[in-house]
Amino acid sequence: MSVIVLGGTGIDTIVPVGSLPVLGADSARPTGPIHDDVSHTGTCVALGLRALGVPVALADTIGDDDAGRRVASSFAEWGIPLHTAISPAGTRRAVNLMSPDGRRLSLYDGRDVPGFRLPRETYAAPLAAARHAHVTIMDWGRHLLADLRAAGRTISTDLHDWDGENPYHLDFALGADIVFVSGVQLAAGAADRVLADGVATHVLVTDGAKGATLHTRAVSRHQPAADPGGPVVDTNGAGDAFAAAFLAARLAGASDEDCLRWASIAGAFACTRAVGADSFITAEMLRERLTRG
Repeated sequence: MSVIVLGGTGIDTIVPVGSLPVLGADSARPTGPIHDDVSHTGTCVALGLRALGVPVALADTIGDDDAGRRVASSFAEWGIPLHTAISPAGTRRAVNLMSPDGRRLSLYDGRDVPGFRLPRETYAAPLAAARHAHVTIMDWGRHLLADLRAAGRTISTDLHDWDGENPYHLDFALGADIVFVSGVQLAAGAADRVLADGVATHVLVTDGAKGATLHTRAVSRHQPAADPGGPVVDTNGAGDAFAAAFLAARLAGASDEDCLRWASIAGAFACTRAVGADSFITAEMLRERLTRG
């Protein structure tokens, strides 16, 4: 395997709504069917890598419940090796309210178990076969960073909507080589502080339709958002698609500039379809869009 993803599986309940915020005295009618999908950030990064032809495995906790069995069945169907330990709190869930313009409000039920540690036997075999580890921000993930570093693997993480101050994220921010983070709440100067205080060589700040900025110790480089090639219908998974494509390009030896281009195209493409196994750009489609310039 080229990449092991650690954490980030679960079930999303998708609720289409007319607009955000949802207003109503005590109830509101969805604008379409409510449905459950196997998703979450680790799943989407793995699917994005798979679509680009990068061998990937995932290690995580699931519950001894119907949701966990559905997660396992989906990964088997996709051909992505899934290595799991049973969490006593059950399989993670989220409810995503989706507006017609693709925006979302995500209500995340992390189901963290205080003090839980992912057993090493859960991830030892796929780690041994991997070149790179992508660590999602499960609480137990912070306790894997030293082991991953000792194994000689490069590490990435996604801090999502971190504000630059919340201490929960600091172990991840300072312990990964490549840090992805949304700019939606990020304090000014936070990316530079991560570079100064941690081991990161690359901090990627994504900002939706405004594009993304790569910060290194030498330079900051802005990448405008790519043309999605169609209407924006669902922003779920766009950041994960961005991260997956950046990692795929980097593992292929691409320059920082090309890594940004791959990531921008993949992130935009993911917005044009509902998140799912087939919503991530393939290597062939990416090459064609890169050729267009």
